[in-house]
Amino acid sequence: MKRLPAIADRTALTALALVVALNVLFLISFVVVTLLAMGKAHAEAPACKGTDMLVALQKSDPALLEKIKLEAAQTVNGQGLLWKLEKPGEKPSFLFGTMHMTDPRVTSLTPAAQKAFDAADTVVIETTEVLDQAKMMAAIMKEPDLTMFTDGTTLTSLLSPEDAATVDKALEARGIPPASVAKMKPWMLSAVVALPACELARKAQGAPVLDIKLAKDAEAQGKTLEGLETITDQLRAMASLPLDFHMKGLVETLKLGDRMDDVTETMIVLYQKGEIGMFWPLFRAVLPSGESDDAGYADFEETMVTARNRVMVEHAEPILARGNAFIAVGALHLPGDNGLVELFRKDGFTVTVADR
Repeated sequence: MKRLPAIADRTALTALALVVALNVLFLISFVVVTLLAMGKAHAEAPACKGTDMLVALQKSDPALLEKIKLEAAQTVNGQGLLWKLEKPGEKPSFLFGTMHMTDPRVTSLTPAAQKAFDAADTVVIETTEVLDQAKMMAAIMKEPDLTMFTDGTTLTSLLSPEDAATVDKALEARGIPPASVAKMKPWMLSAVVALPACELARKAQGAPVLDIKLAKDAEAQGKTLEGLETITDQLRAMASLPLDFHMKGLVETLKLGDRMDDVTETMIVLYQKGEIGMFWPLFRAVLPSGESDDAGYADFEETMVTARNRVMVEHAEPILARGNAFIAVGALHLPGDNGLVELFRKDGFTVTVADR
């Protein structure tokens, strides 16, 4: 399929990369909870205040919105959350895209997805280690340099005084003393400052993200539960990216301020519609301008999405051979030429959208 040229790059790609990370890196949800526990987060969950960018854009610049929709329409497999996987000689299975969030609009399955889940013998999520807090923390502590500076480096030492003050202010606003996280790698802190306060509070109170809800429901129903990755796999992938890239993403995200709440709200709205292909055309077009880092973003996409997609397909093969599985992974793993839907097709499966 012929692709349209991307809409002009008007925002720093490292900030967009963080948005990707929040929705493809399952572990981040639990890292955030750990940080919030350290910071003694507020018990009361504030109201969510993000607004839908699509509504605003329809009023302010409908022509630009149409251009965004046109670009999104060129995204391979960009529409649909539930996909049926079929191969001769095997019982059909399903692939479902999730958001790693606690918002009630996200954690409620559509009727088609619920039917596929209920009928499945096996449920698969990205990693099952997060279901055991002790096991998760043990895995993290085995390689502390993946999440912490283990030499004399601190976050502040890598920032300008102005940026350091911005980071400190953002952490304090979220109830986290800056000194308590001074040795943490920037990508961990980015996860905190990027999420809306309402989502942070729900996580701190123990509300499950959709993937965990599915895993617990599967266990309660006596289904087999399996994972496609380990915690260490996810940590190593994130830690393998250049430190400068992570620092830049942290600062740029802070500069977006409340706009990150709008990004999250808009993603939820698009997710409900199954319009995953709209994410990047929209955000590249409407977020504030910034210094471009195409090479850094390309490395991020290869490491955090594409390479992991290939591993997921490989690990899913023996599970799918048994048939009747329900595989739930971050929705941003699904679309594109190197997305899971297309990779499963290349692996010999007939893959059809099942929720439209």
